[in-house]
Amino acid sequence: MWTTPFSDNGMEFERAFMKNVKRVVVKVGTAVVTRADGRLAVGRLGALCEQLKELNSQGYEIVLVTSGAVGLGRQRLRYRKLVNSSLADLQNPQFELDGKACAAVGQSSLMALYDTLFSQLDVSSSQHLVTDNDFRNGSFRKQLSETVKSLLALKVIPIFNENDAVSTRRAPYEDSSGIFWDNDSLAGLLALELQADLLVLLSDVEGLYSGPPSDPTSKLIYTYIKEKHQGEITFGDKSRLGRGGMTAKVNAAVCAAYAGIPVVITSGYATDSIIKVLQGKRIGTLFHQDAHLWTSVKEVGAREMAVAARESSRRLQAMHSDDRRKILLDIADALEANESLITVENEADVAAAQDAGYEKSLVARLALKPGKASIFFIPIASLAKSIRVLAEMEEPIGRVLKKTELADGLILEKTSSPLGVLLIVFESRPDALVQIASLAVRSGNGLLLKGGKEAKRSNAILHKVITSAIPKNIGEKLIGLVASREDIPDLLKLDDVIDLVIPRGSNKLVSEIKESTKIPVLGHSDGICHVYVDKSAKVDMAKRIVLDAKTDYPAACNAMETLLVHKDLSSNGFLSELIMELQHEGVTLHGGPRASSLLNIPEAHSFHHEYNSMACTVEIVDDVQAAIDHIHQHGRHATSHTDCIVTENHEAAEIFLNGVDSAAVFHNASTRFCDGARFGLGAEVGISTSRIHARGPVGVEGLLTTRWVLRGSGQVVAGDKGVIYTHRDLAL
Repeated sequence: MWTTPFSDNGMEFERAFMKNVKRVVVKVGTAVVTRADGRLAVGRLGALCEQLKELNSQGYEIVLVTSGAVGLGRQRLRYRKLVNSSLADLQNPQFELDGKACAAVGQSSLMALYDTLFSQLDVSSSQHLVTDNDFRNGSFRKQLSETVKSLLALKVIPIFNENDAVSTRRAPYEDSSGIFWDNDSLAGLLALELQADLLVLLSDVEGLYSGPPSDPTSKLIYTYIKEKHQGEITFGDKSRLGRGGMTAKVNAAVCAAYAGIPVVITSGYATDSIIKVLQGKRIGTLFHQDAHLWTSVKEVGAREMAVAARESSRRLQAMHSDDRRKILLDIADALEANESLITVENEADVAAAQDAGYEKSLVARLALKPGKASIFFIPIASLAKSIRVLAEMEEPIGRVLKKTELADGLILEKTSSPLGVLLIVFESRPDALVQIASLAVRSGNGLLLKGGKEAKRSNAILHKVITSAIPKNIGEKLIGLVASREDIPDLLKLDDVIDLVIPRGSNKLVSEIKESTKIPVLGHSDGICHVYVDKSAKVDMAKRIVLDAKTDYPAACNAMETLLVHKDLSSNGFLSELIMELQHEGVTLHGGPRASSLLNIPEAHSFHHEYNSMACTVEIVDDVQAAIDHIHQHGRHATSHTDCIVTENHEAAEIFLNGVDSAAVFHNASTRFCDGARFGLGAEVGISTSRIHARGPVGVEGLLTTRWVLRGSGQVVAGDKGVIYTHRDLAL
């Protein structure tokens, strides 16, 4: 769900009621219980039982409604029929099996399996076969409730199924005259009778979609609103094996929800879907009687948002270079003109973060203050200045990178071109939004942004100010602001619309996004930056570089995390001096095996550790090659960020610079220089340790690709007859 920046769409409390849920009715359908060939899906059933056991042990009261008996019985009777068939029967194998007989045979087999699985998990279960006629009897309904209540108190899981073997209806799927018509409606009825807190309907898809789930344009509906969706959604065929399908599930869900029982339709194929639902995770489709109150603002789908950004970017690319440059200058002016408004919203974020008990370093990174820039914040004036610098840089779009004459009168050009649509997920710093947005405009890309919740108001006002400066013929939808992190999964599925994802934040964030999408991801993992001090290093220079690399901004990804020192420096007093200066600055030291014993400091639990604080690891190495080997060994988990050598030995420096396989390698300079602004890129969307496309600080060039432009005068291939290729490089 997407909203306007200043709206409160209720997503934060949309599923907050889950924390009060105790009694849950779970319905599992035939498509989940059985495989496509009709055989039992034992693995899925085992995973289901393990989930229910876990919830049972946590104090939840679980009631299970299961389908699958008819399908299982049909499979077994077919096998028995085949075994007992004569040769003549085998030559004419078509025969019909009575559905009620299938139900009778399958029910005992299904319950035997449930009993075996639950017994293995030390859980007791009970069997309850019912028909709709049973519920016409008030005494039966009362006794049913009392029996189930007693069973739940004993932590027994009651298992219900409609007794199809003795049902009096001939076409239960079509006949809607009964009290319930299938196991979906039975589950809804039981949820009401037993006063459940939640009904979970497990399906073979993730939930209710706006169209066929196989259609890439269909999107998952997280919250069903009867007034909105009832007339918009059409349903396909019923279940491949059962008699319900999504139509039956939605009907049952609507009835239960509007009677006061919240319902979630979600996948029964996932091994932890019920647990995630009860944790309040936004999976599946929620049905709730108050759902219409949570979506009072205009919604924009993920695909629509991405498509709008692409269309706007194409209009931006078609503009003259001077017009694109003017947009950037207008954005800079707008930021300065609205500085007081931006400051008010930003201060509200800072105050909220302080009240929430966030770490001081994070609170400091939130601040957008007037005045001099520091390592913790960038004032509006500095942001505006960086945008103007970006505007004055060489035009990046359409640059001819290579020009070749293929044949007489046939000229080929390789030119720079925007990537298309970028999705940037970043944390904490609202100034990142300004830098990323200005880079997107300069490079002609469409942009979707998701910032951290701690900077919600700052990001919203900055987005509003920036998009207000974009001409109407381009459209403010060039840059979209994502309202909630819960909406990211929808965007990560749009590999046909979004061209690149750049996560800018913690290693956990980067890893989660890489595991969740087919879209190329440009990002970095841990920033384990090393400084190696060689035996020929100048003492004062080495001290300055090491102290700056660690203390200038300890939380930055380009801060030193491991200090490597040549063994000769441990015996001449230099290492002791350096250690004393680091400790004097408040740096906590951890040692490798050699350094910890020599310096009497605690041994580091791992060399692969990013402190992001006033702490680092120290180790002693034999020479420059040992330093390189250490960096490669302990940077093998794809860190390869920034590494530095301090030495006066030119040969050692070249060995290090050519031997270390990192995104950035420095000689006699602090690792803190690895930054887009310091590299003269104007701004950066982040630092990449990927080996495909851009690497290191990513500025405008990292947001471009190439394309080929061929100019001819009527040439045709015609089997290459008569074409004389010259393949001659031409001057640009």
